[in-house]
Amino acid sequence: MQDILQQIIATKLKELERMRAKKPSLREALLQSETGIIAEFKRRSPSKGWIKEEGRADVIPLSYQQNGAAALSILTDEHYFGGSDDFIRQARQSGVTLPILYKNFVIDEAQLYAAALCGASAVLLIAACLSKADCKRLLDKAHALGLEVLLEMHSEPELEYAALGPDLCGINNRNLGSFVTDVDNSFRLAERLRSVCGCTTATDSSPVLVSESGISNPDTVKALRQAGFRGFLIGENFMKTDDPGLALNEFISQL
Repeated sequence: MQDILQQIIATKLKELERMRAKKPSLREALLQSETGIIAEFKRRSPSKGWIKEEGRADVIPLSYQQNGAAALSILTDEHYFGGSDDFIRQARQSGVTLPILYKNFVIDEAQLYAAALCGASAVLLIAACLSKADCKRLLDKAHALGLEVLLEMHSEPELEYAALGPDLCGINNRNLGSFVTDVDNSFRLAERLRSVCGCTTATDSSPVLVSESGISNPDTVKALRQAGFRGFLIGENFMKTDDPGLALNEFISQL
């Protein structure tokens, strides 16, 4: 009979194997998608309070998947966004197989390990939160853990971070200092960003461009796609409805 310690070690080896296993690719999912919608599970906002306090991570993300999302984003910050790492685990256990973005304010390698352990495919790094040296260190560590990186920028000076080699480059339309949102920010920075990271077209070696926040109209998605974006992160527009999955379905039908 196998002793208890041997059983524990065998289980730990399986857990490590799952952590290191190749995750579904956020980059590839967006390149292959006709819509590029990254549907976000976001229960709370620092500026607006609770959006959907009763929102369940074992229900809404799976509904997003069933209603046509290309990928998911799940807020894991607890204090300001009512999130949890466990929400990603719950989503995976409910049957979600799409790429999941670990959405948090990542400033330490420990958070990257947490993202890998809970089942995320990619992690968000925010230029405004990090020096270039720290961003590069975290980006390299994320890649070593099998995680893709969506690097978020908001202003023109931050665009130089795009040269660090992320898998995806995001333009946040929300100013994280004031929380004022302006979708025109993506259009203003698109050409400059494509120049910095050498992606006038989506090639195998160039990062995929993602527009984040404040998108509520299908026509905006169409215009952003014309400007070179392949991913569109939308959360609040869906989460504030009674049925976020249905809201996503209706949004996609208008594309």
